Amino acid sequence: MIAVDPGMHLQMWLAFALIALAVTAYAFEWASLELVSLSTIVVALLVFHLFPVAAPDGANLLDPRRLLEGFADPALAAIVSLLIIGQALVRTGALDGPARHLVSVGNKYPALVSVLALLIVMTVSAFLNNTPVVVIFIPIISALAERMGWSVSGMMMPLSMAAILGGMLTLIGSSTNLLVSASLGAISGDDIGFFDFTVVGAVLAGSGFLYIILVAPRLLPDRASLAGRLVGTGGRQFIAQIEVTGENGLAGEKSVAGMFTGLPEMTVRLIQRDEDAFLPPFDDITLRPGDAIIVTATRQSITELLSRSETFLQGVLEEAASAEGGYAQPKPAGDRILAEAVIAPASRLDGRTLSQAAFRHQTNCIVLGIQRRSRMIRAQLNEIRLTAGDVLLVIGKRADVLGLRSNADVLLVEWTAAELPATHHAKRAISVFLGVVLFSAFGILPIAIATMVGAALVIAMGCINVRQAGRAVDRRIVLMIAAALAMGAMLQTTGGAAFLAHGLIGLFEGAPPAILLSAFFLLIAVLTNLLSNNATAVLFTPIGYNLGVELGIEPIIFVHAVIFAANCSFATPMGYQTNLLVMGPGHYRFSDFLRAGTPLIILIWLAYSFFAPWYYGF
Repeated sequence: MIAVDPGMHLQMWLAFALIALAVTAYAFEWASLELVSLSTIVVALLVFHLFPVAAPDGANLLDPRRLLEGFADPALAAIVSLLIIGQALVRTGALDGPARHLVSVGNKYPALVSVLALLIVMTVSAFLNNTPVVVIFIPIISALAERMGWSVSGMMMPLSMAAILGGMLTLIGSSTNLLVSASLGAISGDDIGFFDFTVVGAVLAGSGFLYIILVAPRLLPDRASLAGRLVGTGGRQFIAQIEVTGENGLAGEKSVAGMFTGLPEMTVRLIQRDEDAFLPPFDDITLRPGDAIIVTATRQSITELLSRSETFLQGVLEEAASAEGGYAQPKPAGDRILAEAVIAPASRLDGRTLSQAAFRHQTNCIVLGIQRRSRMIRAQLNEIRLTAGDVLLVIGKRADVLGLRSNADVLLVEWTAAELPATHHAKRAISVFLGVVLFSAFGILPIAIATMVGAALVIAMGCINVRQAGRAVDRRIVLMIAAALAMGAMLQTTGGAAFLAHGLIGLFEGAPPAILLSAFFLLIAVLTNLLSNNATAVLFTPIGYNLGVELGIEPIIFVHAVIFAANCSFATPMGYQTNLLVMGPGHYRFSDFLRAGTPLIILIWLAYSFFAPWYYGF
């Protein structure tokens, strides 16, 4: 521990002032998070260059190397690498299969499956960054809520809460945990093990899980989405065409009650076989290679079909090439995205078919479906005469689809552009993820090395490309972590952490250590909902460590308390990024997080206050 040197009082109060200013700027959003973080680092560099913290040999203890080392911290490298690995799992649809299975089982046991889904979220979040987990499960929870007739508003916030609770179980469960470990290493040289705090974390997470399945949904309002009231919940229906080939598994399939099991969530409107056209109901129809199936389906259904196998596209590509004079069309691969484009007024496409307009030849994009509100069409895609206002569902390379911005004939709906999952690489992504977890958990490799190797592997194996990996790295996280580590260094080096720890002990003079530990936990739990959980964790780690030293108690106990309390970011939408993710789908207001999140914080605080002193033996 660094004692409070009277000659260092000026630097300590300068550190306090700078940290207070940064915290206030974060809380009141005076500027963007990136600007506040960068400004904090720059001002710290200037202040401690002009007012150095002198070591006995005259060296400046807060020189640029010390203040900027957060950018090269192993914890930051691990966090960035985990973000890349998580994006690879999303990009390859590695969790989509189990997710779809959950939804299908949910038809029979919706309540049980909803609880199971939240339990899976909490478990997976113990080993994976919470954000991609929540992104994957938002549509699943929505589907389950719809099947049960429950309000989506009652399910979305528990989803975020389950992900946050899962982060309390292991060292890589949350970026907060890794940063606390990094701060502890800078102070004492000690490391936190992968499962060092799992027992206490499991008690807290278990208590919180009971709350989010039994109590939280009852506290949340039932708010229907405006979009749902206007257009219903079914989603827009596109007219799409699927060619039966020997590779896509549809050949030989027989209709059952007029439906084809190989085309789930789709309504078959027409089957074209040479010169014959079959209309519903489809009794005793067996699909043959070469059949053209005209269906109506949502974009989600079409995406899921393509995710299962790229061969579903092959017939459409061959049909398009034949209609446009045999122009060679390469097999779609790599960086493909789906997007929607509207036929513009006075477009050259108006009144023409896709083949007459040579749409694919002109744009290098394939039209998978056409959406028209006025009437239902039973015709093959290349026979449909387009009209202004029609919505085209197109697929193509990213550059080609985004190139539609400059096409005067269509209006690209840019917010609809989304990448197709590269499902053929899903097993690779899962293997890399499991390898990272196992190598980290058993101490075969340090977490920073294991995660960086994993990130390099998912790129090298084609699960994700460099551009997608770059998009997975949030610059706000990088800058804020670097700023938080710089502020933690200022607190520890100037003696500010020891000063605050001594003051906190004086405030509770005569109280048992268990009371002080409980108060320390509650203070952090409140502040983490006003600030970033990462900033709160880094700032309070040196204070907690010094508290343990002052009290003569193992400092790691207070460091673990920082981990648990900093993860209690349930009561505000800005407390954690997953809260912001579910705010839109759940149609929440700020007050909703206070209403449902505050009791959960109190519950976890009480559980910790009673269990931790018994567990740690004081």
